[in-house]
Amino acid sequence: MNKALFLIGILVILPAVAADDTAAIHGANARLLTKTSTATTPVTGPTCPPGAVTLFHCLTAKGKRIQLCDEGKTLEYSFGHPEKQPEMVVRVPRAKASTTQWQGVGRYKSESVEIPNGKTTYSVFWGADLVSEDHPAEAGVNVLVNGEHKATVNCGDPDQAISNLEGVELKPTE
Repeated sequence: MNKALFLIGILVILPAVAADDTAAIHGANARLLTKTSTATTPVTGPTCPPGAVTLFHCLTAKGKRIQLCDEGKTLEYSFGHPEKQPEMVVRVPRAKASTTQWQGVGRYKSESVEIPNGKTTYSVFWGADLVSEDHPAEAGVNVLVNGEHKATVNCGDPDQAISNLEGVELKPTE
């Protein structure tokens, strides 16, 4: 397995939130976009702007894209159907984002990048049990409002998931 590229995935879990209720999942502070793309072929791969690095990309079991792009001075988190404009885009200065990195101890390896948006934080994550092959990798986004967990949207298709969260240079999450 390449240190910077992982194939991952499991099912969508949305506790107490309707799967298609993006406003409930992403909070009132999210910028919702409704303009549809004119693309005629499915766009299921990463769509970070030219020159940006794909830190994370996957499709959920419901076919929505979770994506995190590193544009140098800014990070951009987006969520939505891959054949349309994202339903939501959050762009933050690099100094406002943070990360939790595996410290090399323990059997469970995980990394995450936290993207703040007002009272809501999107924690894009990847993790795996290094000892047991019986436990699949987990990846997706946790949504927190005022520090309280509100929802988790997990990746659904391991053939479409990419994680380059390991070693990303951001301040540590407090």
